[in-house]
Amino acid sequence: MQNYHSLCSKYAQIVNGKLSMKQGICSVELDRSFGLTIQGRPSRSALPAGITFESLDAEGNALNLGEVVVLQEELPIFLKALVRNNLIVSAIHNHWIFTNPTVLYVHFQSVEPPLSFAKKFSDSFRLLNQ
Repeated sequence: MQNYHSLCSKYAQIVNGKLSMKQGICSVELDRSFGLTIQGRPSRSALPAGITFESLDAEGNALNLGEVVVLQEELPIFLKALVRNNLIVSAIHNHWIFTNPTVLYVHFQSVEPPLSFAKKFSDSFRLLNQ
């Protein structure tokens, strides 16, 4: 399991995120820091950004999943970057109504080596306003 831990650590390093391992799932959480209110109340919990991998096979490929909250104006550039990096955009939607500013949640995925996915995601994520 040490190799898996090392792989997960490298995955987190690539995206400069906080690592968590549980039940064979490597999760990395990142910060999105902008003011958000829902129904006029401040919210930090509604700002997810993260990637995971699981189901690593003998060839080194894994199921890679990601979810990032984006400002409405960030959506076009983020989507273009994900698609340019051959990541599948599986959903774009809102989670909450009465948000200020308007935010959308982008889900994306691939089956490939986790470190390759992390590099592609990092390339896309750095285009967002930080």
